[in-house]
Amino acid sequence: MAVPKKKTSQSRMGMRRSHHALTIQAFADCKNCGELKRPHNVCAHCGHYDGREVIAAGKPLKGAVRV
Repeated sequence: MAVPKKKTSQSRMGMRRSHHALTIQAFADCKNCGELKRPHNVCAHCGHYDGREVIAAGKPLKGAVRV
Protein backbone atom coordinates (compact mmCIF):
# COMPACT_ATOMS: atom_id res chain seq x y z
CA MET A 1 0.00 0.00 0.00
CA ALA A 2 1.38 3.40 -0.95
CA VAL A 3 2.11 5.68 1.99
CA PRO A 4 3.60 9.20 1.65
CA LYS A 5 7.13 9.55 3.04
CA LYS A 6 6.77 13.23 3.93
CA LYS A 7 3.95 15.41 5.23
CA THR A 8 2.32 17.56 2.56
CA SER A 9 3.13 21.19 3.30
CA GLN A 10 0.37 23.75 3.82
CA SER A 11 1.56 25.61 0.72
CA ARG A 12 1.37 22.55 -1.53
CA MET A 13 -1.97 21.53 -0.05
CA GLY A 14 -3.33 25.05 -0.60
CA MET A 15 -2.12 25.09 -4.21
CA ARG A 16 -3.87 21.80 -4.85
CA ARG A 17 -7.10 23.10 -3.33
CA SER A 18 -6.99 26.46 -5.13
CA HIS A 19 -9.69 25.33 -7.58
CA HIS A 20 -12.10 24.14 -4.88
CA ALA A 21 -13.51 27.59 -4.09
CA LEU A 22 -17.21 28.26 -4.68
CA THR A 23 -18.07 30.45 -7.65
CA ILE A 24 -20.59 33.28 -7.70
CA GLN A 25 -23.81 32.36 -9.45
CA ALA A 26 -24.57 34.33 -12.58
CA PHE A 27 -27.67 36.51 -12.84
CA ALA A 28 -29.02 38.61 -15.69
CA ASP A 29 -31.78 41.20 -16.05
CA CYS A 30 -35.03 40.03 -17.61
CA LYS A 31 -35.54 41.92 -20.88
CA ASN A 32 -39.29 42.13 -20.26
CA CYS A 33 -39.67 43.16 -16.61
CA GLY A 34 -36.12 43.97 -15.47
CA GLU A 35 -36.06 41.49 -12.56
CA LEU A 36 -32.96 39.41 -11.88
CA LYS A 37 -33.13 35.86 -13.24
CA ARG A 38 -30.78 32.98 -13.94
CA PRO A 39 -29.47 32.89 -17.54
CA HIS A 40 -31.23 30.43 -19.88
CA ASN A 41 -34.18 30.09 -17.49
CA VAL A 42 -37.76 31.35 -17.56
CA CYS A 43 -38.25 34.56 -15.57
CA ALA A 44 -40.06 33.71 -12.32
CA HIS A 45 -41.65 37.15 -12.17
CA CYS A 46 -43.24 37.55 -15.62
CA GLY A 47 -42.90 34.10 -17.26
CA HIS A 48 -40.98 35.32 -20.32
CA TYR A 49 -38.08 33.53 -22.02
CA ASP A 50 -36.18 34.67 -25.11
CA GLY A 51 -38.54 37.57 -25.76
CA ARG A 52 -41.82 35.62 -25.61
CA GLU A 53 -44.25 34.61 -22.89
CA VAL A 54 -43.79 30.94 -22.06
CA ILE A 55 -45.87 30.72 -18.88
CA ALA A 56 -48.78 32.99 -18.05
CA ALA A 57 -47.85 35.66 -15.49
CA GLY A 58 -48.82 34.81 -11.93
CA LYS A 59 -48.78 31.03 -12.45
CA PRO A 60 -46.34 29.06 -10.30
CA LEU A 61 -43.19 27.89 -12.09
CA LYS A 62 -42.87 24.69 -10.06
CA GLY A 63 -43.03 21.74 -12.43
CA ALA A 64 -42.89 23.99 -15.48
CA VAL A 65 -41.11 22.65 -18.52
CA ARG A 66 -38.03 24.62 -19.53
CA VAL A 67 -37.81 25.84 -23.10
